[in-house]
Amino acid sequence: MPLPKPPAKRADFLSRADFESQAAHRPARRAGRAQPGGEPVAPALLELLNEGTLPAAPPVAAKAPAIAAPAPQVVVARPERMRKPRGTGPATLFVLDTNVLMHDPTSLFRFDEHDVYLPMITLEELDGHKRGMTEVARNARQVSRDLDALAANMPTRDAAGRSEGIALNRTGHREAGGKLFFQTDLIHVSLPQGLPAGKADNQILGVVKALVEQQPHRDVVLVSKDINMRIKARALGLPAEDYFNDKTLDDGDLLYTGTLQLPADFWDKHAKTVESWQQGGLTYYRIGGDIVGSLLINQFVYLEAPGAPSLYAKVIEITGKTAVLRTLKDYTHQKNSIWGVMARNRDQNFAFNLLMDPECDFITLTGTAGSGKTLMSLASGLAQVMDDRRYTEIIVTRVTVPVGEDIGFLPGTEEEKMSPWMGALDDNLEVLSKTDSGAGEWGRAATNDLVRSKIKIKSLNFMRGRTFLNKFVIIDEAQNLTPKQMKTLITRAGPGTKIVCLGNLAQIDTPYLTEGSSGLTYAVDRFKGWAHSGHVTLARGERSRLADFASEVL
Repeated sequence: MPLPKPPAKRADFLSRADFESQAAHRPARRAGRAQPGGEPVAPALLELLNEGTLPAAPPVAAKAPAIAAPAPQVVVARPERMRKPRGTGPATLFVLDTNVLMHDPTSLFRFDEHDVYLPMITLEELDGHKRGMTEVARNARQVSRDLDALAANMPTRDAAGRSEGIALNRTGHREAGGKLFFQTDLIHVSLPQGLPAGKADNQILGVVKALVEQQPHRDVVLVSKDINMRIKARALGLPAEDYFNDKTLDDGDLLYTGTLQLPADFWDKHAKTVESWQQGGLTYYRIGGDIVGSLLINQFVYLEAPGAPSLYAKVIEITGKTAVLRTLKDYTHQKNSIWGVMARNRDQNFAFNLLMDPECDFITLTGTAGSGKTLMSLASGLAQVMDDRRYTEIIVTRVTVPVGEDIGFLPGTEEEKMSPWMGALDDNLEVLSKTDSGAGEWGRAATNDLVRSKIKIKSLNFMRGRTFLNKFVIIDEAQNLTPKQMKTLITRAGPGTKIVCLGNLAQIDTPYLTEGSSGLTYAVDRFKGWAHSGHVTLARGERSRLADFASEVL
């Protein structure tokens, strides 16, 4: 059908006839191809039928025509595709202990399609912990606000007094597909005589036991962060589990190390396809193959094989199936020493290349005791503050968690109160001051005063709302931080600020934190592969032979 004539002038409209002619039904252009017999073939019929039904067979004609028409095509209408459920049976009912809610205030919405049950004693304990400025009190208040929003429009009850539950996704948490149930009836359960009935943990155990007896068709599981409570539950024959959603990794060995060893036949496989060029005194390699899929930006690769040239490089670009490697600056040589400090092993050389890179804004260093994390970070910070003038000052902070019994309140200002916690800083500054042997006693004293003026010691308690501009921030003992505290500190960074997190995941002193739930593990896992961050795990200690042997055998 020909198109209507274009408008004769601007902002003109189509006529009503032209508009209706375009919307009218158009007859088929081809009714059917003419066959040699002269009899056209009827078009194929489309019939939408329910699944499982087939049309009845047509009756057999007494005399077949010369050219039979093809059988009508049957199109079966498929049902709408639904989301595949994670489980086939009824949803599991998880009974939450109070410590789970106070540990993770969003734990209500982290059980997928399963249901959550809150005993009344749990709400009583939440009410008792909501006062104060501690992290536990803030979490308790957040849980109370979430419960208030969920229970704003409680569903009606049936004749027996049972409730259908509250949908957990009604406040916007789409990942939660289950329901929330409150304990509203008094439950009489006979616990063993050795368990006093007045204790809150035992009352929760009684609720779990009653739910197991009342709902035998579904799994009822107690979730608690209290190890002793889980032991008592299993001793009574009740299923109990730890809360695992706060853990970034199930196994500490799966943590990203920041390094990758290339296979021994790397040069044999890539000798013909690799591209290399030099720029700025460094060599660049463009490689391809299957190994590119296992590489990340700012990841270090190395090749140490007998009979093959060694390679120490960093991944700087990944495009499709190719990656670009750049060789490193050798900080193991005396001419490249930083404030008299040289790298003593391969991992320390990797760490120095990250610390001195102005394009890396966030760096994490993990390793055993005595691997040089604090010394390298402090030397790199002083070199970029005093020599390069890249940053204005160094800010050092750490978590004030004592190893043993606390000695009480400390007198003085903020820095004076933090000075006992910064013994590691003083030890490393003493090492750095001894490297300048030609300055004499007066020169070293003047250097120490100048260095002290460029280092500020801050407490974590007063970091909320601050913004660091052009600062070199060192967060020591970061393994004792929670993921929420780690987020608070990292978001303080302003333009031109570098943050370095140091820690040993084997020396966690904070209660309720493990290697999998530490804020340092959380940061390493979330920042891997970002173009402006890097991570190195220092596997070898360099403090002394006594410290290295003790870290292995004790």
